Amino acid sequence: MHREIQKMREVALVYLDRSGGLQKFMQDCKKYSDSKQSYAVYRFIISINPSDIAELDATLGNYILHNPIQAAQIFQSVCFIAIKTLSLIEQLQTEAQISILLKPTHLPPLPSYVLSLAAFPFNYTSQRFYMSEGIAIAMGIVTKYTQGARFFCTEETCQFSKGFRYIRVHLPGATESATVRNDFVCGLCSSPLQEDMKFRVLGDELANKMKMGNHYKIIGIPACVQNGLQATACIEINSIQLCKPSGPSFVSDNFKYLLSLTASSCWRFTAILANIFASEVVPPGTYNTLKLAILLSLVQTCEKENADYLDLLIVTTDTLVIDRLLNYSLCLLPRGIRHPPCSDIFPSVSKDKHGTGSASIQACSAVLAKGGICYIGDLASYKKDKLELLQSVLESRTTTVFIPGKKYGEEADQQVTISLQTNFWSYVDSSSKKHIQKDNFLIGQMDMSLIPPNLVDGFGLLIHSEFPSCQQSSPLVHHILKKAIHPEAMLYKVSQQFRMQDYEEFISFAKNLHVELSPEAENLIQGYYLASRRVRRDSSHGSTLSASALKILISLSKAHAKLSLRKKVLKEDALIAILFLESSLTLKHGKSALCIAPNPLFPFDLSDENSLQQRDHYLMQCHHQLLKFIGAYGPGIHINTNEE
Repeated sequence: MHREIQKMREVALVYLDRSGGLQKFMQDCKKYSDSKQSYAVYRFIISINPSDIAELDATLGNYILHNPIQAAQIFQSVCFIAIKTLSLIEQLQTEAQISILLKPTHLPPLPSYVLSLAAFPFNYTSQRFYMSEGIAIAMGIVTKYTQGARFFCTEETCQFSKGFRYIRVHLPGATESATVRNDFVCGLCSSPLQEDMKFRVLGDELANKMKMGNHYKIIGIPACVQNGLQATACIEINSIQLCKPSGPSFVSDNFKYLLSLTASSCWRFTAILANIFASEVVPPGTYNTLKLAILLSLVQTCEKENADYLDLLIVTTDTLVIDRLLNYSLCLLPRGIRHPPCSDIFPSVSKDKHGTGSASIQACSAVLAKGGICYIGDLASYKKDKLELLQSVLESRTTTVFIPGKKYGEEADQQVTISLQTNFWSYVDSSSKKHIQKDNFLIGQMDMSLIPPNLVDGFGLLIHSEFPSCQQSSPLVHHILKKAIHPEAMLYKVSQQFRMQDYEEFISFAKNLHVELSPEAENLIQGYYLASRRVRRDSSHGSTLSASALKILISLSKAHAKLSLRKKVLKEDALIAILFLESSLTLKHGKSALCIAPNPLFPFDLSDENSLQQRDHYLMQCHHQLLKFIGAYGPGIHINTNEE
C-alpha cells in the first residue's frame, strides 16, 4: 500500500507541473513567505481535472473522485516536500500545518455522480464528490467557520506544549464543534488541550458567490448535520459554476418564410405574429393589441441589471380568457412564474428549520422569475401594503429585507437589498363592484380608482382589453366550446404551422438580439416625449407624464425591433412604441392633442393582403400626424422628414 501511495504522490507532482498548478502553488507560498503575519495553517486551493489525472494514473483519478479527503492528504504530502525542498516557507514546521482543498473542474457525466435527494438510500456517508444543478431559492445569514486552528498541551513539561503538533482543520461536512471545542486531550500525557486563539483562521470564501434566483451547477461532498434531535442531509459545496441561458441560434423555417414575405413593410411581420399568436387559447384576430404587447414584453426579458423592462397592466371584464392567455404566454419562457396568491411575491424572512435556526431569506416568486415574467394575477386582490411594496419595486427594481437580530440570535439587525430582474404582468377586473364611479372623466379616460395612480404609472403599459363586441365574440365562443369538447384539437391551420415550440425558439432568439437606436428613431421618441410633457400637464401637478415614460418608449421601441428580428431600431419601431404609450396615457389621463384612435395599433381586422396594406397606410398617416404634433408642441424640436 505504501508503494501505491508513493506512486500516486509522484503522479500528483507530475500533474501539478504539467497543469500549471505547481507554479500557482509556488506563488501562493511566496505570499505566505512575504507576509509578516504568523500562520498555524497554510491553506492551498488546487484546481484539478479528474479526466487528465485519470489518464496519468487511474488509481489517483479514482481516489480523487471517490476518496477526496484521502486524495487531499496525498497532495498535502507532495506540497510539504516541495516547500521543504525548495525552501518556499521558512516558518513551516510540520506537514499538519498544510491544508489542501481540491477543486475538481467537473465530474464524469454519469448518473452515479449526480446528487439525487429523491434516491433511496441517500448515501451521505460516502464522503465523495457529487454534482447537482438548480436554482438558489433561499439564503441564510453568512457566518464564518473555522478553517484551521492550533492547539497546545496545557502541561508545561510536556514536549507538545510548544510548536505545532496539534493542528485541526475543517473537513467537508464537519460541524464547527468537530474542528474546535474544549474537550480535546493530549495524546502523549492526556492533559487538556487549549486553543491558541491568535492562530485561528476563519473563512467563507464561497458564501457570497451565490445569489438567489440564479441557476448554478455545483460540486460538493454530502454530509449529515445533527441539529438537536433532527438530522439534516446537506452538501458542502466545493465549487460553483453559474449557468447562463443560451438561446437557440435560429428560428423556424416558417418564421423565416413569413419574414421574407413581409419584407416590404416594417410593420407587417409583427402584425401577423400578433394576429396568429396563442391560437391554442384564443382565435386568430382577437385581442391583437394585447397579444402584441405580450410578445413585446416576452422579448424584453433578460438577466441583466438596469435592463429595459416592460411591465403590463391589463384592464378587462373577461378575466377568464385573459388569465388563460397570460398563463399560456408564460410557458414560452424558461422562467415564467405564475405567482400563487397564498404566498409572498417578494423575498421574506423565516427561521431556518433545517440549518442553524438562524434567519433564512426565501426567494419567492419575483426572484425566481429572474430573467423572465412574474405574473401576479388580479391586482385588486392584494392589500394596500403589498401594493405599496409592488410600487416601490417597479420604481427601483430592488427590495430590502429586514432581519431583526434579536429574533434570530444575531448581535445586530441586518438589511439585505435584493435586485429583481423580471417583468411583471397583472390585470384588473373593470367589472368589479369595488370601483367608485365618478362622473368627471375626460374623453378616453378609464376609471382606475381601485388602484393607486402611482402604482398604475409604475407599470410600463396600461392596456384596455375589453371583451370583443357581439359581432367579434362569435369566433371566441365557438373556440371555447370546441376546446371544451376536444381539448387537444388543433382548431386552426396556423397552430400547426407555428407550434408552441417554434414560438419558444423564436422568443429565445429575438430576446438575445442586441439592438441600437437609429438617429431617426431617437429624434422621434425625444420629440414626442417633450411635446407630450408640454401638452399633458395641469396647473396643480405639473406634467402628468411620469419620469419613466422615456424609458418605456425606448424599451417598447427596442422590443418591436427585436420582434421584427432587426438589430437597429427604426422610426417605424418608435412609432409603434409611441402609439402604445399614447394609448396607455389616454386610458390614465384622457386624450391629448395627438388624438389617436381608440385602438390605434389594430383599428380593423387583418384578414388578407389588402387589410395589411390598409394598416400600413393608416400607420403612415399616424406618423405624419405625429410629426405635426411634435412640430406644434415640441420646444424647438425640428425633425427632417421625407414629407418635408
